[in-house]
Amino acid sequence: MTEWHELEKAFGLWPETAGARAHLLNLSENHTFRLDTPAGKKFVLRVHRPTYHSQLAIESELAWMRALRAEAGLFTPQPIPGLNGQDVQIAPFISESDQRHMVLFAFEEGEEPEEDEGLALVFAQLGELAARCHSHVEGWTPPSRFERQIWTEGAILDADAIWGDWREAPNVRDDIRAVLDRLDQQLRKNLGQYGQQSDRFGLIHADMRLANLLVENGTTRLIDFDDCGFCWFGYDFAAAVSFFEDSPLVPQLRNAWLQGYRKFRAFGAEHEAMLDTMVMLRRMALLAWIGSHSETELAQSLRADFANITAEMAERFLVTGTIDRG
Repeated sequence: MTEWHELEKAFGLWPETAGARAHLLNLSENHTFRLDTPAGKKFVLRVHRPTYHSQLAIESELAWMRALRAEAGLFTPQPIPGLNGQDVQIAPFISESDQRHMVLFAFEEGEEPEEDEGLALVFAQLGELAARCHSHVEGWTPPSRFERQIWTEGAILDADAIWGDWREAPNVRDDIRAVLDRLDQQLRKNLGQYGQQSDRFGLIHADMRLANLLVENGTTRLIDFDDCGFCWFGYDFAAAVSFFEDSPLVPQLRNAWLQGYRKFRAFGAEHEAMLDTMVMLRRMALLAWIGSHSETELAQSLRADFANITAEMAERFLVTGTIDRG
């Protein structure tokens, strides 16, 4: 976009950001900036991708975040209302035809965890966080006007899926396409049999990957609820191993996640048996995302081998029912 040099026009919407300088932190689904003010304060400004979420959907995300903080005692990012009292603002520097919503958040300290041997503790804490979120949802009554995406198998695998069509992703050539077609059908079968009863399907974070975690002094915290929606509870584990699903560390991390989860909420053998299906479903979602978000550095860095590795994982899963290397 050419408008980012005019980003400072938005700062008048929040008195706290007067005179701030913006630094791009991330471009994934949205543009995320850190704002540094002359007074030494920091904030995070999220500029939403156009057409991805409605204003009501963003307000619904923030409503659940506030409820998790107030009712479940969980850390969640804190939105800062603008001068008009609203959490969601309209970018004043972009034309109406390319309208973008914005949310300002308080800045939180912490570091993104690295993919290494030290992740077991993070995943144990992540399992606890997932369980507490899921337990809260089971007893929570959302606002009367509440809108979030529904991450079903069709919403991920169909040609008009939320993140795009996996069939159009880079390097899905004939031999890879044949394997992934078989995987597609098997995933639909498994998930159809599993069902969407309330003990396994509800509102979840849906994107608990490493980039959406902050670790400070040994404590793991969740950020970025932008993709929260209705999905299988086990999908929160699958999202946690995003982009390294083929790592030999995954079985250890699965065990750590389950141990943490079961401290706060039951997760029976039937649900545990579906975790590899969830991982492969997430992998297919990411394959589609790489194709539909080719402008991002992350997608560009993964495009060369992602389809081939996904097919290798699919072949193993179709034969053994697991993603583990054995």
